[in-house]
Amino acid sequence: MYLSSSRAADSAQRTGAGAPRSRARSRVAANVLALGLVSFLTDISSEMVSSVLPLYYTSALGLTMLQTGFLDGLFNGASVFLRLAGAHLADRFHVRKPVAVAGYALSAVCKLGLPAAGSSLAGISTVLAVDRSGKGLRTAPRDALISLSSTPETQGRAFGVHRTLDTAGAFGGPLIAFAVLSAVAAAYDAVFMASFCVAAVGVLVLLLFVRERRGSTAGGPAAERRPVTLRAGLGLLRDRAFGRTCLCVMLLETATISDAFVYLTLQHQDDLAARWFPLLALGTAAPYLLLSLPLGSLADRVGPWRLFLGGHVCFLGVLALLASSWGGTGVLVAVLALHGVFYAATDAPLMAHAAALLPAHARTSGFAVLQSLQALGMFASSLLFGTAYRFQGPQWTLHVFGTGLLLCLVAAALLIRTTEQPTAEEAM
Repeated sequence: MYLSSSRAADSAQRTGAGAPRSRARSRVAANVLALGLVSFLTDISSEMVSSVLPLYYTSALGLTMLQTGFLDGLFNGASVFLRLAGAHLADRFHVRKPVAVAGYALSAVCKLGLPAAGSSLAGISTVLAVDRSGKGLRTAPRDALISLSSTPETQGRAFGVHRTLDTAGAFGGPLIAFAVLSAVAAAYDAVFMASFCVAAVGVLVLLLFVRERRGSTAGGPAAERRPVTLRAGLGLLRDRAFGRTCLCVMLLETATISDAFVYLTLQHQDDLAARWFPLLALGTAAPYLLLSLPLGSLADRVGPWRLFLGGHVCFLGVLALLASSWGGTGVLVAVLALHGVFYAATDAPLMAHAAALLPAHARTSGFAVLQSLQALGMFASSLLFGTAYRFQGPQWTLHVFGTGLLLCLVAAALLIRTTEQPTAEEAM
């Protein structure tokens, strides 16, 4: 099976001479930095919007938590099918950059659609679906470009550098949204327009500075010539290690809750004023920004899957604190800090873990399959949480999700126990 041969090729590369290997460990490709800048700008844009959307739903539009759950689920899950189709095109015709450009441009244009939709639930749903379709198109090709621009030994570091720049944008976006809302109360349309302008600059940077990379880090020229079909992409799930990874990721995503519900729960507990709401995302972004690179590098040394599971242990702490009867600034800070550590320990390490399991010529498709199942888990989580919150209340819902996450963590630890064991060649 070509997954096995791909891993063998990667292993052979890892056993090269000591000096080149040492230099490779410290090098981050220009493509990775350029893609990081694109994500920096795009995340400023997207976080300007997403940091105010939950409040926009509940305050400006008067939506219930059930309706908010539906929109949040749509926001996270609408990209599934287009994600797979885009990844198939990117791998089959080696057009990862053009597919990524299309995705980034589509999401940028959608920022103009939010003010046009007004208070129409159908209009907002359509805009969010198209926006997430753009994200679905771009994410797997972008991550494949990062992976294929890096050596096997530096996958975690490369993704860590990218996520650091990405999170720096996530830190700036809410600040800009806060400044706009502070200057002009409830000026959501101004936030949406400013978001579009920043996203457009990100698309230009992608067009000018990112280069297409063919799959040369594993599998060799023969793998590049092998036709990549949509069926073959889905067939990657037949590989035991990759299939179990996808299953575990989907279950874990279903048992966590989205950022929107974390922030809305905190706001309800502490009765925060509306204008402070966008700053909650900064509490998550700060530890995420500080820890993305160190934890990405740590993943290269101790194994990304262990770090990924450790991040979900942090999210157990988030759910426990939200479900407690405690309140005040201390709990709020602790929740946001654990939330940020959760992202830093799971985002880059998961991609590094998946990159080690996938052949270079089908890596975009493999990432898309994994991320699609991840998005399905997010969609299910938002629908379940919003429904349970509406009919059972926050405490019962948070306790159920916490129990579910604990069970999923145990299952994930048992299902994937040998994936990261070093081969005999690597141990030499």
